Amino acid sequence: MKITENTDESIVKMIRDGLKETGGYCPCRRERTPETKCMCKEFRDQIKDPDFEGFCHCMLYYKSKE
Repeated sequence: MKITENTDESIVKMIRDGLKETGGYCPCRRERTPETKCMCKEFRDQIKDPDFEGFCHCMLYYKSKE
């Protein structure tokens, strides 16, 4: 398994700017809870799934199975 940042620099910049504005909470979510703090609970759970491969909700991180 490998976690990498999105290779699209414009998406990474947009999400990183949003994270700064929200104090580290996913800028794609309305809720500001421990579950939406980056790296969000949804993606942490997806990381645990050996069959999951893909982006987190905001597309900042990518999990590959390799």
